[in-house]
Amino acid sequence: MTSTTKTEGAARPAIDKQALLAKYLEERDKRLRADGNDQYLQIKGQLAHYLEDPYTPRVEREPKTDHVTFAFIGGGFAGLVTGARLVEAGITDVRIIEKGGDFGGTWYWNRYPGAQCDTASMIYMPLLEETGHMPSEKYAHAPEILEQCQRIGKQYGLYDGALFHTEVKNMEWLAEQSRWLIETNRGDRFTADFIGMGTGPLHVPKLPGIPGIESFKGHSFHTSRWDYDYTGGNPRGALMEKLADKRVAIIGTGATSVQAVPHLARACKELYVVQRTPSSVDVRANKPIDPQWFEGIATPGWQKRWLENFTANQGGDVAEEDLVQDGWTDLSRRIRSKIMELPRDQMTPKNMMLAFEDSDFEKMEEIRTRVDSIVKDRETAQNLKAWYRQLCKRPCFHDAYLQAFNTPGTHLVDTDGKGVERITETGFVVGGKAYEVDCIIYASGFEVGTEYTRRAGFDMTGRNGLKLSQAWADGMRTKHGIHVHGFPNAFIVQPTQGANLISNIPHNLTEAGATIATIIKHTIDGGYHEVEVTQEAQDKWVDLLLTGTGRMIGSPDCTPGYYNNEGQDPGPAAKFNVGYPAGATAYFKYLDAWRKSGNFEGLAFN
Repeated sequence: MTSTTKTEGAARPAIDKQALLAKYLEERDKRLRADGNDQYLQIKGQLAHYLEDPYTPRVEREPKTDHVTFAFIGGGFAGLVTGARLVEAGITDVRIIEKGGDFGGTWYWNRYPGAQCDTASMIYMPLLEETGHMPSEKYAHAPEILEQCQRIGKQYGLYDGALFHTEVKNMEWLAEQSRWLIETNRGDRFTADFIGMGTGPLHVPKLPGIPGIESFKGHSFHTSRWDYDYTGGNPRGALMEKLADKRVAIIGTGATSVQAVPHLARACKELYVVQRTPSSVDVRANKPIDPQWFEGIATPGWQKRWLENFTANQGGDVAEEDLVQDGWTDLSRRIRSKIMELPRDQMTPKNMMLAFEDSDFEKMEEIRTRVDSIVKDRETAQNLKAWYRQLCKRPCFHDAYLQAFNTPGTHLVDTDGKGVERITETGFVVGGKAYEVDCIIYASGFEVGTEYTRRAGFDMTGRNGLKLSQAWADGMRTKHGIHVHGFPNAFIVQPTQGANLISNIPHNLTEAGATIATIIKHTIDGGYHEVEVTQEAQDKWVDLLLTGTGRMIGSPDCTPGYYNNEGQDPGPAAKFNVGYPAGATAYFKYLDAWRKSGNFEGLAFN
């Protein structure tokens, strides 16, 4: 190849697209497995100790047999923002049911060293303006995010009715009373006029199905149940001094491992980072937030403006400025720039997709080149390179992960896509070589591709005995991703079939919470007992969704991961896992107008 391209003023060899695509497919094929999601173990039975809560003691209490206006399943961002909006609307009789020992959801469980948000704090952390909190840094660490969750809970009085260390086992619509019956694993049996669900996709830990995993006689734990009693240190990053004489393996190199490895590298006698597929790791450039600067921008409505600006920069809109300036908006800016370079008569959907691909190729080449510029050992550097499109797996951003492999005693154990062969009493085996360790840490993530009811822990029953699993047997069907026909007075808080803004999930949740609070207030103020989406309105919404371009992530030619159902055909139901065809910005504008109209088109009030 003799031709060159210019990027940011520097000439470099042009990308051989066909060779690169062939490399991508080669690396994908190494990792394809016929068992798909079944390669992971459901944590139960003999493995149940991996689910124990190491952070908060369980407090005994009497079962609840009362009635509340609103009950919400899940104490993470979804439950907190919905509860807050209800309280703002004057509805204070709110009960949040949460399996953790406090509010926080993902941020209650994920206290591993180095844990922090991947989207900028200013738009990721909910209700900053309402609580008056200034994030301490561009990408806040987990303790601060957990504290924000607790701050919301305290400010809005959500602790008063909360049930912690409690899991819902059954929810059933009582038609005669126009109420929901909720039953839990702690003997609770109470009713609620309205219910909401925000169980989220990242709360049920999974383990890799490695032969012999139960035979290891050393210490082991999942990253979402970090054992600081064993490691020393704390979630705020203090040195894990108890690992100074320990040989530790961390299995998995996804987003969690990227954040935890630098802390382990400086603490362990020997650290083995066991990799099946490398993550793409771009620059993070985290820095403290200047209070004086923040005071200047934090005028009324500031967070809403930042949210809308980020979303506009993510979509087809051309925002006048980029307030957030992170890896997500950089990617979008590059794509737009490539598309705008097309002559007007060549701006076809096909050419726009090719421009999108060219931008991605260039970005991933930069990310791979960054590895060479940081990691000293050539073989290690080569093995840390991600050979796939950037959105095939969750993009990572970090300024210490790659550097950690220059630390004496830190070893990358690359499995060439095959994973660990087996676990033994004293360690693990990769490529026929045995590694003896004192501790194994599983950075194996959470269940995503398993059935919804398995992850939720219950299958709610609506009108005429209809189960949610039956209503969604052929795929998810809602209006706005919030309302499901056959399930009156019930609401779901999540992104799919709404904005589907994956780069900043909290924006989806905040808007859904505001919508739910508005509807419930309208129902109560109007003297109605029930609100439900009509079948016709639900069908029309789903039909509209299917006119879009389809799923933007999860291509089958990607390397396997939870974005693409571990490389397996997700089935026909997956076509419904989409968002508003006109994009996230257009959806949020539409939903705001729909709310403010007061007509709530598509809903029936009785």
